[in-house]
Amino acid sequence: MTRIVVVDNHGQFTHLEHRTLRDIGVDVETVDNETPPAETDADGYVLSGGPSMDRIGRAAEYLDADEPVLGICLGHQLMATELGGEVESGDYGGYADVTVEIGGDDDPLVGPLAPETRVWASHADEVVTVPPGFERTATSDICGVEAMSDTDRDLYGVQWHPEVAHTERGVELFENFVARCERATPGTA
Repeated sequence: MTRIVVVDNHGQFTHLEHRTLRDIGVDVETVDNETPPAETDADGYVLSGGPSMDRIGRAAEYLDADEPVLGICLGHQLMATELGGEVESGDYGGYADVTVEIGGDDDPLVGPLAPETRVWASHADEVVTVPPGFERTATSDICGVEAMSDTDRDLYGVQWHPEVAHTERGVELFENFVARCERATPGTA
């Protein structure tokens, strides 16, 4: 069974990320972001959302864990800043319903989603420049980098919250990520 660790960056929806993964049949554990990667055993990691970059603990260390990583909201922004991208304050704060346009049909994470997908997102801070090796895979009218990926390293980030009921096809996004974790694990899929 695929095992995924959710790294809790003190976000309000972390428990929903855990539950969504559990509900799709994944062996899932949630750990505090002060937990070093060496103390976990996983086929992939989810870096949860959270209130601010000054409370990320050791979460950045998971980017070097040599397993697929999905960054959600703050996790997406953390991935960008740690790997050479840029994050700035957004023009739109708070959570809102946003329509994102999927830009890469061949992207394994968001490519299979509808060309336009309604999501629930916060844009208090947002990625404005993707790191080297990454492609921008989704945009919106209010944010230029709603999603990004580096498929060579199996690193993926989304500005929105796929775990909340208001996001269309959020479960499918998690299933796509699990498929990447299974692909990266010897003896599976």
